[in-house]
Amino acid sequence: MSDKAIPLLLAGGLVGLGLAWVTQGSGVIHDDPARNLYIPDRLTLPLQVKVAHDGERIWFRYRWPTERPHVYHDMLRYTEGEWVRHGASTVGPQPEGTYEDRVTMLVDDGSVPDFGRYGGYITVGDRMRFFSDEAPAEAVAAHPYLGETLGQTEVRKHLPGTRRDVAEWDSVVDEPQLAAQQASGYFLDLWHWRAGRSNAVGMSDDQWVGEHRHSDAGRGPYTTNWDAENARPQWMFDPEATGRHALRWEDVTAERVDFDGLYYLAEPFAVPFDPDHDWQEGDVIPRRLLREGEGSRGDIRVAGDARWSDGYWDVTLVRDLDTGQPDDKAFAPQGRYDLAFAVHRNATGSRWHYVSLPYALGLGREADILASPVAEGTPDWSQPWFDLTLYYPGQVDWPLLIGEAHAGADDIAAGLPVRAHHDERQLAHYGVEMEFQDAIQRQWALTLIAGLLLLAGLFIGLLPAFRRRHPGGTP
Repeated sequence: MSDKAIPLLLAGGLVGLGLAWVTQGSGVIHDDPARNLYIPDRLTLPLQVKVAHDGERIWFRYRWPTERPHVYHDMLRYTEGEWVRHGASTVGPQPEGTYEDRVTMLVDDGSVPDFGRYGGYITVGDRMRFFSDEAPAEAVAAHPYLGETLGQTEVRKHLPGTRRDVAEWDSVVDEPQLAAQQASGYFLDLWHWRAGRSNAVGMSDDQWVGEHRHSDAGRGPYTTNWDAENARPQWMFDPEATGRHALRWEDVTAERVDFDGLYYLAEPFAVPFDPDHDWQEGDVIPRRLLREGEGSRGDIRVAGDARWSDGYWDVTLVRDLDTGQPDDKAFAPQGRYDLAFAVHRNATGSRWHYVSLPYALGLGREADILASPVAEGTPDWSQPWFDLTLYYPGQVDWPLLIGEAHAGADDIAAGLPVRAHHDERQLAHYGVEMEFQDAIQRQWALTLIAGLLLLAGLFIGLLPAFRRRHPGGTP
């Protein structure tokens, strides 16, 4: 090897190593709000479920762990002479803790193809809310149906059959077809218990998923407490009934909850807001006014006390087996139904939740979860818990799962259930990989380029050593 080859070899190697160092990546980013990314430290969560019925009513009991309860939701804080909102849904946990815990359950009676095999995945369509590629708010608002008819600015849960092309969020079928789909049972019932917006008045919200996530007909358990014209609350605490006009910010952020105390605003002890009161820095009024639900939206009630204790939420909901409402799924003795569960905890909203695979419920029939019969009164809950595992789903949508990029798309087309190929821990890790798919592909490309440049540098450095020499020793 000539004296010139050695420095060329070193230079080529150093260039390649330098590029590899620059492109090697820096690990998983857990919090990147600019790209709607947040990865929870815990990817799976246990959930326990019990079900009972007496031939007229059905009870669901849920139990899951969380370090502390979050029941404060969406607060108005008086600061520097203005009422400022705290608690809108954010990327990952609400930093001030002002976002409620929730448990939700999707229910089907066999009318929605694929739900019993793939669960909530089928409701995750193209460019959903808070995905990294979420549809622009102005585009959704301008949509002739989602925006102009429903008044939406975000793409929410929806079923595949409500789109002409499942890979295009805006390809909603026409309204007569949507109405016919719901009438035929092509929708999912959504039981939606909210620790802040429904539990304190003994209710669960009641919704359904078709072309969008809708609330059932009737009056919900909460409304918005905001006077937009005057930029202040509409209602405040009745000082004669409660001994106060407002809560205090330090109590809200301390996350101390007295379930027998006052941590919410409800119609029985609310009065019109008094702008002439001597409001103090740090006074807080909930931006949600709780009330008794009515109509179909008020069908689901809390049975007993739904409370957090010793590190666990314990929530029991009850509803008539058959409400007679067209936006509910009816249960019946000897029936078999498909369920999927989800939990929001640690002050998270939107897609930062834990979800389950689908499970079958049987009322006198063999299934994953068996509903215990109740002879009279209320359940004694002596039956064992049904234990299941929830997992963080990441940004995995239905168009991806049935598309060419997914190796298991043929299995889905053949009707093989997800549980036949994946467990919850695998699905959680796949979900995290999807969060960083673009970054992973970019790093692969950069690493490949760096490797090729390293090989090129080595080749250039070694080239003088392999050049053909002429007689006499001169090249």
